[in-house]
Amino acid sequence: QVQLEESGGGLVQAGGSLRLSCAASGRSGTLYFIMYSMAWFRQAPGKEREFVASIAPSGRHTNYADSLKGRFTIARDNAKNMIYLQMNSLKPEDTATYYCASKRSGSAEYTTWGPGALVTVSS
Repeated sequence: QVQLEESGGGLVQAGGSLRLSCAASGRSGTLYFIMYSMAWFRQAPGKEREFVASIAPSGRHTNYADSLKGRFTIARDNAKNMIYLQMNSLKPEDTATYYCASKRSGSAEYTTWGPGALVTVSS
């Protein structure tokens, strides 16, 4: 079982940058982080949760929401059990709670979610 916790959220002006972090830990025993695909999702007020980006266990393959390509970058550090989301050229419409999620490699659904980190972009 994986536990996830996001950090790095906050208030930023439009055009600015922010980096979110997500720390993964095992509920008991060793966490084999390399076995998990990881992703970021976000949910804006009054809207449904949407996919932001994902990264394969090795870190070699990434996938992004089309609307965010070029501005957001997902990365992971398997030695530290961490993933990151670098967000540049932020816009007010990027305001949302950002969630880190994990799934076992090969699984269809993300099964574990962090509590979320609020990102507010002011105009």
